[in-house]
Amino acid sequence: MVNKNKILVPEAREGLDQLKAKIANTNDPQKAKYEVAAEQQVSLNKGYNGNIKAKDAGKIGGHIGGNMVQELVKMGQQQLHQNRNDSK
Repeated sequence: MVNKNKILVPEAREGLDQLKAKIANTNDPQKAKYEVAAEQQVSLNKGYNGNIKAKDAGKIGGHIGGNMVQELVKMGQQQLHQNRNDSK
């Protein structure tokens, strides 16, 4: 399966994959979407999944992407808080 998403900073791929795996509670980022699909009770097969409803695809991608954004915001807030405390 080919991932068509382009990352603006290609060097960030490994970090994003690790974050995706953390969000899905798995060690393998490639299995993350299957783990989330199982949690959301969406039938997802390896290979072609063009037959699933857009609503179901959104449950998977939205869950992963939304939680990744939340985690990134949380990490940024922690860094800002730490930088403020370090500069005092």
